[in-house]
This record gives sequence, C-alpha cells and structure tokens, in this order.
Amino acid sequence: MTESTPKSPTRTRLLFLLPLLLVSILFGYFLWGLTTEGRDPNKIPSVLIDKPAPDFDLPALEGTSMPGFSTADLRNSGKISVVNVFASWCIPCLAEHPNMMKLGQRDDIVLYGINYRDKPLDALNWLEKHGNPYDSIGADTNSRASINWGVYGVPETFILDQSGTIRYKHTGPINPGQLESLIIPVIETLKAEKTS
Repeated sequence: MTESTPKSPTRTRLLFLLPLLLVSILFGYFLWGLTTEGRDPNKIPSVLIDKPAPDFDLPALEGTSMPGFSTADLRNSGKISVVNVFASWCIPCLAEHPNMMKLGQRDDIVLYGINYRDKPLDALNWLEKHGNPYDSIGADTNSRASINWGVYGVPETFILDQSGTIRYKHTGPINPGQLESLIIPVIETLKAEKTS
C-alpha cells in the first residue's frame, strides 16, 4: 500500500480560485457586452437594409373598411413609407403607440401596420380604444410576412424610401426621444434625397 502525499495548501487554493477566476472573467465579458454601445438591442442589424421590401400580400384586418397591405403599396405610394409591426397583446406596442399616432398625422409619409399574430377582434378593440394611425393594416396571423421582413419580435418599425427600399429598421418600442432624434431625421433625410 502506498501512502498518498498530502496536497499542498497552495495547490488547494489554486484549485479553488481557478473556477472563481474563470467565472469572474465570463461575468466581466458579459457585463461589457451589455454596456458597450455597439451592442444595443435596438440596433440589431438587418440584412434587408438598402434592399427592396420582401414580397408579401396581407389581407385587411378583419372588421375594418381599410385595405390590406402588400409589396405593391410600398412601391406605388410615391411617398416615404413607415411600416410598424404591432399587436394588441404587446405591452411595448402600447407604450410606443402615441408616437405612431404622431407619425400618422404627417402628410409626407404613408404609415402601414402589420398586425402580428393577433385575434382580429382584439386588434380592432385595441385600435378603437387607443386610436388608429395607420393608412392600411395587413393581418399577419401566421407571421409568415413578418418572418420575411426579419422581425425578431414586436414592435419593430421600418422606414422605406419612395421606391420601396428598406432604409432603416428600429427594433423595440419607439420612445418620444427616439421619434425626434432617430425616426424623423431619417424621414427628412430620405425626403431631401428625393428632391436633390
């Protein structure tokens, strides 16, 4: 029988500290990732930027007299288009809705809605209660069109130029500051591009 050599206190301490050190490094990297400017979840890149809107043809929201919404609408409006993906069950959609109401008052854009995986009656009641800023709404009950748009979740907003090319994407609710500092400047830039 052989005698085992006792472990040195330094070795025991090292075995204890090594996992702690690794966890600390991983935690620090995670924290850095959350606080670094380039990792803002509202700035999720889209492969569709500077590309034509995907082909889709959504029926009208059941119970409204508004038309449905399709790719042709974006190419034929002659105006800048803002496409907002929303749902009645979405709490952040409610938070951003006053800003959609402000956008809906503008004469220089067309505001389209994609109603995402919603029950028609719930969507109608929601719009009746909070206001309907949209020029038309397409019902995306199976989320197929939203997938083609690259939607990660609701709300998401896209700005398209007069030819139907996606020029900007905003993930998450638009707050009043973002409306003034991000959304409206993109619209104004696109208007200026057309006139120059």
